[in-house]
Amino acid sequence: SLNVFEKKPMLPWFAANMPDIDFDDIYYYIKPTSGGVVDEWEALPDKIKQTYEKLGIPEAERKYLAGVTSQYDSEVVYHKNREDLEAQGILFCDMDTALREYPEIVKQYFGTVIPPADNKFAALNSSVWSGGSFIYVPPGVECEMPLQAYFRINSESAGQFERTLIIADEGSEVTYMEGCTAPKFSTSTLHSAVVELVALKGAKIQYITVQNWAPNVYNLVTKRGVAHEEAEIKWIDCNIGSRLTMKYPGVVLKGRKARGEVISIALANDGQHQDTGAKMIHAADDTTSNIIAKSISVGAGRSTYRGLVHIPKTLRNCRNNTECDALLINPNSRTDTYPAITVRGDRNSVQHEASVSKVSEEQIFYMQQRGLTEGQAMSLAVNGFINDLARQFPMEYSVELKRLIDLEMEGSVG
Repeated sequence: SLNVFEKKPMLPWFAANMPDIDFDDIYYYIKPTSGGVVDEWEALPDKIKQTYEKLGIPEAERKYLAGVTSQYDSEVVYHKNREDLEAQGILFCDMDTALREYPEIVKQYFGTVIPPADNKFAALNSSVWSGGSFIYVPPGVECEMPLQAYFRINSESAGQFERTLIIADEGSEVTYMEGCTAPKFSTSTLHSAVVELVALKGAKIQYITVQNWAPNVYNLVTKRGVAHEEAEIKWIDCNIGSRLTMKYPGVVLKGRKARGEVISIALANDGQHQDTGAKMIHAADDTTSNIIAKSISVGAGRSTYRGLVHIPKTLRNCRNNTECDALLINPNSRTDTYPAITVRGDRNSVQHEASVSKVSEEQIFYMQQRGLTEGQAMSLAVNGFINDLARQFPMEYSVELKRLIDLEMEGSVG
């Protein structure tokens, strides 16, 4: 994998966006504690515990009562699985533990959705990965409560390279939610994760991400799932913060009547570039895909939609819907759209819609006349723009998303 990383060229648009990153000047492994993984919150070192308490993670765990994993720099430091989930045969642990305790499952699926040579950063992750989540749901089991993970980069010049693998066996269902944060440093920080999802016949996987990286983070992530016959994979993705995010969750629709969906929200502020999108590869008849992406560009921020839809001529009754809507807040804001849609044959259906709009001055004026400040009015307009997508997030994540957008919009006008 390291040889592949060194030999693969940097894609042109990657190189243009990362002129100053030095891969030899990054710590590829930082051990946060000497005590290993604990399952009691009070057993965590005070420094880590205080950081997570500021993020509200213990409170979230108490309220949601779901399985929780927390990774701090290069290792999972805290993991707790509910006893009733374990009784159902649901396996939920960090990847390092999975490799030791469930090697037959890991070996069967690891690297099958995203092989090391898939792209330059998948190769980098495959050579240096540490941490991440592992989930296996047995046939016919529905995981009623979402499983959660929190990823924190807390060291300067650090890289985080978690590896996540989720397998939903036939007829099972699972929802996984992750949050990502990092403090601001003057040096560059690299986050390059790989996420693989496998939904076997009739299974459903929902993967929810809310990231709020600091503006010095380069977030280069490869996420993909394979949906077998009548299976469904849904990505719900919110990208806030980071200097550069390049993330395109994808689904390979491998089985007949498989379904794939990507719901994406991106907000780019001054000095930030959110290069996000989705990939849908149809590989069987009667498959359906849906992509809905909304972006907000604030100040001199830049948002980019980069999508791929592929339906070969040998397939029948395949359908795709793609919607890309962008909102510009300031005169220097920028948005770009690069859709690549390849549809062959005469029995498939594809529709693509894109729009770019600015916040209406009349709308802002009207809200100001009702007692709101200009900043509050702008925040309300932005939240209204993404409201139909935000409602698909679980309640506590939807509230957090609104709060993060309010913070991003402070000082964005005037």
